[in-house]
Amino acid sequence: MSAPTVEPAVGRRLRPRLVAIVEYTWRSCLPPRRWAAIVAASVGALFFAVLSRAVDRPADDAFANVAAEGILGLVVPVAVLVAGDAVLGAEVRSGTFLFTWMSPTPTWQIVLGRWIGGVSVALVTVVPACALAAIVAGSSSSAVPLAVASAMAAVSYVALFILIGCLTRRTAVWSLAVVFLVERLLGAALTGIAQLSPTWESRAIFVGLLDDPPSRLLRGGIPAGGAAIGRLAVIAVVALVLSSWRMRHMKLSGPAD
Repeated sequence: MSAPTVEPAVGRRLRPRLVAIVEYTWRSCLPPRRWAAIVAASVGALFFAVLSRAVDRPADDAFANVAAEGILGLVVPVAVLVAGDAVLGAEVRSGTFLFTWMSPTPTWQIVLGRWIGGVSVALVTVVPACALAAIVAGSSSSAVPLAVASAMAAVSYVALFILIGCLTRRTAVWSLAVVFLVERLLGAALTGIAQLSPTWESRAIFVGLLDDPPSRLLRGGIPAGGAAIGRLAVIAVVALVLSSWRMRHMKLSGPAD
């Protein structure tokens, strides 16, 4: 008679903690307002697609320029930042992350679970919007390259924003500074920074996968195409490892002022 009540309890104990963390991330860290903000930012890709039609150049060239500058340089970082901040930074600021941090779950599982939750959100919002933007712009051949580039940008950006969330409570402010000051300004001038930049490397993926990219988008000194995919994967892994180490040494108390 007691079996029906024992089995669910055993099942709950045996359920991997990583799965529970991912489910918690989807349920509690990403409320409807966050989803709305991510979707709204993703729709910006369609705006740039329509804008590219006004450029007096072949559709593929016009969209390639607009996608590299506007979509991968603005839409993708902002949309992924909303998701990346939600999975850790927002909880640290509110003080609710303390309960997860004090649980017996290893920090690497917490970091990995939050990263999976954030990346999965980007893959169902940002990436489809980028692919659809290429079709709207009349450059269907750019859909797959842009989808791959935006997906790898999300993979690395979420890991980077989680690391920033482990280092400071002002996650959103510092994330914006990294994206627009370090990546856009310093990365444009210094190849060494561009080699470690999700923005520049995702552009290199996109340009490298195009059949005939515009010459102005070609940049020497950084990996392109498949090599850039590997570079962003390495950046994501390093950021996650550092996040796991840093999370073990975090000092949490209550909500930020």
